[in-house]
Amino acid sequence: MRLSRYFMPVLKEDPKEAQIVSHRLMLRAGMIKQQAAGIYSWLPLGYKVLRRIEQIVHEEQARAGHIAMLMPTLQSADLWCESGRYDDYGEEMLRIKDRHKRDLLYGPTNEEMITDIFRSHVNSYKDLPLTLYHIQWKFRDEIRPRFGVMRGREFLMKDGYNFDLTKEDALHAYNRHLVSYLRSYERMGLQAIPMRADGGPIGGDYTHEFLVLAETGESEVFYDSEITDLKFGDRAIDYDDVAECQAVLEEFTSRYARTDETHDAALFEQIPETRRRQARGIEVGQIFYFGTKYSEPMGATVVGPDGTRVPVHMGSHGIGVSRLLGAIIEASHDDKGIIWPEGVTPFHVGIVNLKQGDASTDGACGALYAELKAQGLDPLYDDRDERAGAKFATMDLIGLPWRITVGPRGLAANKVELTARRTGESVELSPQEAVARLKEIYQPVFDAAQ
Repeated sequence: MRLSRYFMPVLKEDPKEAQIVSHRLMLRAGMIKQQAAGIYSWLPLGYKVLRRIEQIVHEEQARAGHIAMLMPTLQSADLWCESGRYDDYGEEMLRIKDRHKRDLLYGPTNEEMITDIFRSHVNSYKDLPLTLYHIQWKFRDEIRPRFGVMRGREFLMKDGYNFDLTKEDALHAYNRHLVSYLRSYERMGLQAIPMRADGGPIGGDYTHEFLVLAETGESEVFYDSEITDLKFGDRAIDYDDVAECQAVLEEFTSRYARTDETHDAALFEQIPETRRRQARGIEVGQIFYFGTKYSEPMGATVVGPDGTRVPVHMGSHGIGVSRLLGAIIEASHDDKGIIWPEGVTPFHVGIVNLKQGDASTDGACGALYAELKAQGLDPLYDDRDERAGAKFATMDLIGLPWRITVGPRGLAANKVELTARRTGESVELSPQEAVARLKEIYQPVFDAAQ
């Protein structure tokens, strides 16, 4: 993409309505535009990152054996009356009547609908285990939407639902989701800590939230500092191996880590004082096991091995896809702007032409652009007729992790400058060496997607 042809309405001044870093930088970088309180249009740059995050989620869900589908945003109130949640959910639910006066709702979550789909098509234990998921827009009518996409009313969410014959099978599904979430977040450049949490309106005896530590987090959290040393890394795992998934759960949840809702001061005080931490965190996902809470009242049963019908054991598992953009920015920025991790950056590298209109620099930039594309990389070429300082400021603001600077002086020695956004360090390389270095940098990102 050439910047002269791209739609990226960058703002020079900080928006007055933005209270936190991620909201301010997303508005300044031309990623979103507010359409109503807590409701945003996703402009091209923001939409590109959103799709990068969504793709990682899809890849890791497929790796874990989960099956993608798509459910509608509007749901019949009848299903929610069956489960008993229609009146209990509260004013966050947006209730609607169609022209025939039928009661509908804009889905805040999909336990009822997926249970209805399951009971309509699955009859035997031989069809289990089964995990279905989708990535879809949700709506929760927050009383005070704020902080941009971090606490909006409309948001993009991955929600998955497992159906199993026994509690033991369902807890394996729970562990499988925990592993897949750890992989997903690390690929996005985040450390999301699983913390014991409250079930809330979803319900369930087993539940963990995944929280990213940040000063602007909405949750107060308490944890053992040892947990921040844990990394999943690129280890291989067999998702069908019950013991292997259980071992990962124990590794990442055996140390104290809780939100304020489940905090136990007495347990916390048993941790050595030097390792006790109190901070704030941003919730970016949650997993639940809730047994037969929905299957029993809604008749989601299967014929078991002994020929009798039994309700299936269920769980639900969510990732806040759109919220993750805000969380990543909160965790990765500086005074100049965003710093995207390589796994989610909208463009892999920015090309800055220091002398637009000069035949040699224009030609070198065009050749670099073509070669980067040929190597499977996605460059953004700033070919605008702007001063160099303005181009550098734009690149710093939008946060591309790497920048290639091309100017007549360097080209005279067959050199361009490759700069790391995170450290500011630069190195002079030939154009061919710069392309090769970027291919090497991004190879682990491409490998992780396989």
